[in-house]
Amino acid sequence: MGLKDEESKAEESSEDPKGQGTLSRKNSHSSFCPTEDDEEDEDKKLELGPMIALKEQMEKDKDDESLMRWKEQLLGKVDLEEVGETPDPVVKILTLTIRSPDREDMVLTVPEDGNPTSKGPWFTLKEGSKYTLVFTFRVTNNIVSGLRYSNTVWKTGIKVYGRKEMLGTFSPQAEPYTHVMFEESTPSGMLVRGSYSVKSKFVDDDDKCYLENNYTFDIRKNWV
Repeated sequence: MGLKDEESKAEESSEDPKGQGTLSRKNSHSSFCPTEDDEEDEDKKLELGPMIALKEQMEKDKDDESLMRWKEQLLGKVDLEEVGETPDPVVKILTLTIRSPDREDMVLTVPEDGNPTSKGPWFTLKEGSKYTLVFTFRVTNNIVSGLRYSNTVWKTGIKVYGRKEMLGTFSPQAEPYTHVMFEESTPSGMLVRGSYSVKSKFVDDDDKCYLENNYTFDIRKNWV
């Protein structure tokens, strides 16, 4: 989610088919936009074997010290207290924090069903302001591979922005992970003020969706 000033340079802009204002962010190596090469890669996905419960993998060959050291290097630090008997990872998105140099951090609890209970906007952004999104999430039961975030924004029914960002691969642990997105900015001007609707998703390499978050936010002349 991000918005771009109407006067920003073209190379920093996102889609704006109807002149409703656009969304922008700084370029990053960890984020990407779909290309023809990406689509070809998706068509050539490898067919992997059945997933094995992480606890079973860790208990195999536990008397072989060299093999166990290799597993630790490969899997990283795994909290066995957070590992279950089933092979499916569990990812729970806990909070969304909006950081801006213009105000105190806004910390929002992410509902389990992804739908905020408030009837109005989930939050409000000030036009012409810079901000950063920060997510916290917890991984249990098994390693989640290739966790990625996608986000689509509409204004008056017209798509004005879309982005995808790879978060990474994470092992189960008791402490939540924190992922900081890249700094973005909102546009300014009367035309860009108003309400926006958002659909964001967190999915893994197997296209398993852990959260679909649907909400609205406002852009106003001042912070609320």
